[in-house]
Amino acid sequence: MDFKAISSIVDDDFEAVNRFITHHLDTGVPLIREVGDYIVDSGGKRMRPLVSLLSARAAGYQGGQHVDVAAVIEFLHTATLLHDDVVDESSLRRGRPTVNAVWGNSASVLVGDFLISRALQLLVALRNHRLLEILSQSTNTISEGEVLQLINRRDPTTTEASYMRVIHHKTAKMFESAAETGAVLGIRGEHDQSELFARFGRHLGIAFQLIDDVLDYQGNVAELGKNVGDDLAEGKPTLPLIYAMQHGNAAQAELIRGAIRSGGLDNLTQIVDTVRECGGLQYTIDRAAEHTRLALEALEPVANSKYKEALYTLAEESLKRTH
Repeated sequence: MDFKAISSIVDDDFEAVNRFITHHLDTGVPLIREVGDYIVDSGGKRMRPLVSLLSARAAGYQGGQHVDVAAVIEFLHTATLLHDDVVDESSLRRGRPTVNAVWGNSASVLVGDFLISRALQLLVALRNHRLLEILSQSTNTISEGEVLQLINRRDPTTTEASYMRVIHHKTAKMFESAAETGAVLGIRGEHDQSELFARFGRHLGIAFQLIDDVLDYQGNVAELGKNVGDDLAEGKPTLPLIYAMQHGNAAQAELIRGAIRSGGLDNLTQIVDTVRECGGLQYTIDRAAEHTRLALEALEPVANSKYKEALYTLAEESLKRTH
């Protein structure tokens, strides 16, 4: 089952989210509208809102607020991407020029700020303190992750533990919050299983990022929608590199350390070969598989339904993806 087949299980909800997003991007400020339309048309999978919708339904929710929550999740996630692309000086995302490449850094940052403030407006309107608590904490944690990643940049002494903390904060936290907020809508009182959904999202998000790390060294631009080797070019010590530095010989380790310190892609082919030979890619895939298993285990106590099955399939397919 591919992503489209999984999302079709909540097809009406997904379409409602798209309409909701389009409506709430209409502000009367032309630049926000223009950038917003560009983002909406960019072809992203919207994994995080999908996780939120499926979690709400798997938790038995029958109302309509899950659409609002899923849209809030997408607004917050998109804001982090806009800010990320400025910090990383990225020029390509999802196969298209980034917003900062088209409109400049100022527009990218300010529209990102608008999306965060609009998300908060929509969240407050739901009058659900627990949702506000989860997503305000999530936003704070993600910001911490961005700063942690900045600290680690061009630092070849970054440890696996330090890197895993970054991806928990920066990537997994939004998946965790998407699953938990969806579940909070449908579960109440002594039957509250929202922590199970949070654990599912956390491990799904970690696995998702680890596969991204692998694809940075064995994908291609057409499939990835971004430049191969982007992480290395930015001096990011991701898990395949960390593992290869620890398990390669002295010359291999120094090659990678030098590339992280300087950034750039001068030795990309040699580094890709080294990471593969040292087992860095396979180790990262194995770690991703471990977190996928933990994600599936987290939902075992949840009542069976087509929505729970879709979450299972989403986790399994995310592990196999090539882009």
